[in-house]
Amino acid sequence: MAMKHFNDSFERISEEKRNRILSIAVSEFANRGFTSANTNTIAQKAGISVGSLYKYFETKEDFFLTVVNFGISQLEKTLDSILDGEDDLFGKIEKILRIIQTHSREHQDIIRLYNEMTSESNSELINRLSSELEALSANFYKQIIEQAKQEGKIASDTESAMAAFLIDNIFMTLQFSYATEYYKERMKVFFGKSIFDKDEDVVTEVMKFIRRALGG
Repeated sequence: MAMKHFNDSFERISEEKRNRILSIAVSEFANRGFTSANTNTIAQKAGISVGSLYKYFETKEDFFLTVVNFGISQLEKTLDSILDGEDDLFGKIEKILRIIQTHSREHQDIIRLYNEMTSESNSELINRLSSELEALSANFYKQIIEQAKQEGKIASDTESAMAAFLIDNIFMTLQFSYATEYYKERMKVFFGKSIFDKDEDVVTEVMKFIRRALGG
């Protein structure tokens, strides 16, 4: 579960108001970056004073961390449901790929926010983000890989942490490729302009690659 980076007063306001503030902030941080994002602008668009905003959050960093956690919460819930499902490792990975294709297109601001986060120059903020957010996917992927090894579904000498890291990098790149302009253009360079009309082909080829890499 993500750490709490807001004051109790933020929990006391209505859910509608909390979601409005965070949704507006996702867009502001995603499009302007952490450093350039203006909390006054966010407060104005959300219909609150900037003073109220800082009653909810001690610092801009805490506000940003809360926004990032809000942005990934839907994906986290989906991952939990996949982990609890009956599919084997490759069934779970295929479901994640399909979720990435849908979620990245429907929530482009959230993915752009995540992309912006990875390029942030604030080392203290990055340390806080990576330790909290990356642990989620790292533990998830290592767990399903370990289970597959025990079941004899993949090579027994697979190094779980490295496999998890590499699979997560594939997922991250695909997320950015469906949501951010640079990565979209990059994907077109490799596969042609029609690649975004070939979701099934992408899933099929990624699954082939991962199966062969893991000896499945």
